[in-house]
Amino acid sequence: MPRSLYLVSYDVHDPRRLARVGRYFRSYRVAGQKSVPEIWVTSAELQTICADVERLLDTSQDRLQLIALDPRMQRRCLGAAVTFGAPFFCVT
Repeated sequence: MPRSLYLVSYDVHDPRRLARVGRYFRSYRVAGQKSVPEIWVTSAELQTICADVERLLDTSQDRLQLIALDPRMQRRCLGAAVTFGAPFFCVT
């Protein structure tokens, strides 16, 4: 199954929910910053993430965006920022 790179951006009102969401995306994260991780996932994993996030968030207060990154576009990072650029991915 092919993987795609997504940028996840979230704004969570409650500190406990914020910590849960941060821990949740830690297992998918390949690059990015605290509340804006880059994840490299299959379509099945993306569906699982969407279902899980619905349970983690309070949709009346919190916000999350999953943004597909176009693999043809050159990534530009400033400062100490680093993006995911491995030609392969292995989960052990």
